[in-house]
Amino acid sequence: MNPSPYHTIPTTLVNKMMNQLDKILNSQKGIISSINCRYDEIRKVIPQDFDKWRRILPGLMDIWSTEDIRYIKLNKDYKMLKEAICKDELIIKIDELMKNHRKIRELRLREREYVTLLLAAEETNGSSSEIAQNEIAPMKRKKLQESDDEDTGMTISKLGELTMKVRPQKQETGHNMKHCKMDEDEVLEMNRDDVDAPKMDVDDVVFEMDTRLETKVDDGNRQLQIFHMDSTAQNRLHSIKLWPPSQSRRQIFVERITIILTMPSILSTKYGLLSTEEAQEDVKRIEAAAFETANQHFEKESDGDGGSALQLYAKQSSTLMMEAVKRGPRVKQEITIAPENKKVVFDISKGKRAFIDADEAKDLLKPLQEPGNKYTKICFSNRSFGLDAARIAAPVLVSLKGQLTEVDLSDFVAGRPEDEALEVMKMFSAALEGFDLRYLDISDNALGERGVRAFSELLSSQSNLEELYLKNDGISEEAAKAVVELIPSTQKLKILHFHNNMTDDEGAIVISELLKKSPILEDFRCSFTWVGSEGGIALSEALATCTGLMKLDLRDNMFGVKAGIALSKTVSLLTNLTEIYLGYLKLENEGSLALVNALKDSAKFLEVVELAGNYVTAEAASGLAEFIVARKESLVMILLSRNELKDEGVITIAKALEEDFPRLTEVDLSFNMIRRAGAKVLAQAVVGKPGFKVLNINGNYISDEGVEDVKEIFKNSPDMLGPLDDNDPEGEEYDDEDEDADEDV
Repeated sequence: MNPSPYHTIPTTLVNKMMNQLDKILNSQKGIISSINCRYDEIRKVIPQDFDKWRRILPGLMDIWSTEDIRYIKLNKDYKMLKEAICKDELIIKIDELMKNHRKIRELRLREREYVTLLLAAEETNGSSSEIAQNEIAPMKRKKLQESDDEDTGMTISKLGELTMKVRPQKQETGHNMKHCKMDEDEVLEMNRDDVDAPKMDVDDVVFEMDTRLETKVDDGNRQLQIFHMDSTAQNRLHSIKLWPPSQSRRQIFVERITIILTMPSILSTKYGLLSTEEAQEDVKRIEAAAFETANQHFEKESDGDGGSALQLYAKQSSTLMMEAVKRGPRVKQEITIAPENKKVVFDISKGKRAFIDADEAKDLLKPLQEPGNKYTKICFSNRSFGLDAARIAAPVLVSLKGQLTEVDLSDFVAGRPEDEALEVMKMFSAALEGFDLRYLDISDNALGERGVRAFSELLSSQSNLEELYLKNDGISEEAAKAVVELIPSTQKLKILHFHNNMTDDEGAIVISELLKKSPILEDFRCSFTWVGSEGGIALSEALATCTGLMKLDLRDNMFGVKAGIALSKTVSLLTNLTEIYLGYLKLENEGSLALVNALKDSAKFLEVVELAGNYVTAEAASGLAEFIVARKESLVMILLSRNELKDEGVITIAKALEEDFPRLTEVDLSFNMIRRAGAKVLAQAVVGKPGFKVLNINGNYISDEGVEDVKEIFKNSPDMLGPLDDNDPEGEEYDDEDEDADEDV
């Protein structure tokens, strides 16, 4: 095979391209800093002056809209650059640009989620359109500087000019930039500009757009408006199928709004904060009622395009959501006392989620003051303690020294100003200093380094902890250093969870030092923590000391192939693994195969394996099949969704599944570009297995005939076949001779 002509690009040209890419990286760093500064200012302004915030808000929404447009354009530019430049060192640099670009997007979404419920303030002193320009000015300065994005665009343009010098060579290789795959945002932009664009489903346009909440003033009352489309998109409604949304998209809507309703806000301080369980229950009821109302309207709609039904759906959802927010948490039994293997639990988390004052604290904590009580565990989660309530609780806790062994203080200062929250943490920490705890949960408190150090007296007195939970605590590099510094010993630690933190590589390197000092760890979770290749390698090497590990969850990080290979070397030592979750780690074929080969030879008791979203293709299918057969006696769940296995790969795996799997209950191969042939073979492989519960092949390219074939296979056990509402019979992501294959099958 002839070498790529791009290996002959002059060094001087490569250097020029590298310099331009470095300029973009520097610009991205400035953008990330600007967003973080803006987010900090928003969080400071809201609790202090909601009226000022209300006046600033329309300007900020305009800023968001502008940034969205830039995001779409730059995302397309980056992809075209990567497609145009086939030089390894340049592609690595562009991958870094795209990683930063995605991080910028995540930071923007974080900002929006924080403010959404605040847009629904019940009382206003003026129209939201009355913007005080002098108050918007400070926020404008926090806007991503237009010059930053313009400089990035100009730099990309210069790179394009440089690539033109070698593009004729590339065309000789048969590569065509027109076939560069575009993401959903780009497709949306293209459809807005193309007058003759074909009809699109609501899933492609409305629900794939950012779900937003905007302020709408109607006769002096604010309402939540769930969906927002710009005027250009609205002008094109005639070419878009707007109703009905699929079941999966309705579920996404439920999940997103549940998150919004459980976020601390101005409204939660007034009406109380809903628990996750309560919010889920409310949102499901709200969505179902709104959908039913809108669907009835759609059936009577004369034009039949669903536009007015969608508007009614949004309006009805908004109205019902505000009713739920104003109603506040439902009052339940506030204390749960339950024996658990000789443990007696004092739990106030099942009550209403709201601030707790001194008087209520006295009443709630009375059982802890009764002579001879046997409480060994307390759970103060889901209630927000201020200084007055903390002053009541502190001496009560002190009286339980020598008795308590488990403490849950997760989410116990929600909605409090930062200074007050930190002082409350210090008071609880001092009260619990010297307790010989086995279990400690301080999750969901947005700790950061200052919060971790507020618990210094408690943490520094713990040498026998067996379970430690620091989920959703803002554990950065500095906060992780504080944890490692303060806890004197983790020799007895069995469970350590760091889920959903902004840890990054630097923080992961610090956490790896903690792992090296935890020899009997059984359960480690470090998912959704922004860890890249360097941090992934550090964690992987440190886990080699935890040879008794049974459960490992590293999902939603950016490990890449090198970190995957490093992890495979450690996995070969973990002979007690029963569950491993490695989804969305960018492992690709090489990293994924290295891991399953290691698991094949070591993890004899493995029950759950998850490798979703790792760009695994049919080329890796035989290796996956060998692993699956090797672990057939133990496997309970095989989760391989959102890869690119296609029919070829799925048929290979299905052949492996034809063997006896005595414990297998679930197989997930959704969103794998499967068509009729693969779906039929896979269905036939699992349908008769004793104890099998569900096959998920949703989101594939199965023809209508193929869907009927699969349903026929499961006709005696229809509950074993998962939903198929996201299946796309006309999927054209790849071009195989599927029809012939279908007939053969």
